[in-house]
Amino acid sequence: MKISARNQLAGTVVGIDKGAVNSTVQIDLGGAVIVTAMITNTSVQELGLEIGKTAYAIVKASDVMVGAD
Repeated sequence: MKISARNQLAGTVVGIDKGAVNSTVQIDLGGAVIVTAMITNTSVQELGLEIGKTAYAIVKASDVMVGAD
């Protein structure tokens, strides 16, 4: 698979919380870093996501906002 996004973060699926339409998927990137994404239940099924499987958090954004006190 080739994609244009350069921010591809490999990790392990540690949580899948299925709702009526969407699922919240948690991917452990290591070093106590967990990325959470909301995707459709259909996508979870089509990607074959399961706890313990390797998955990629792929970030493609034109803007990133940062805040601090």
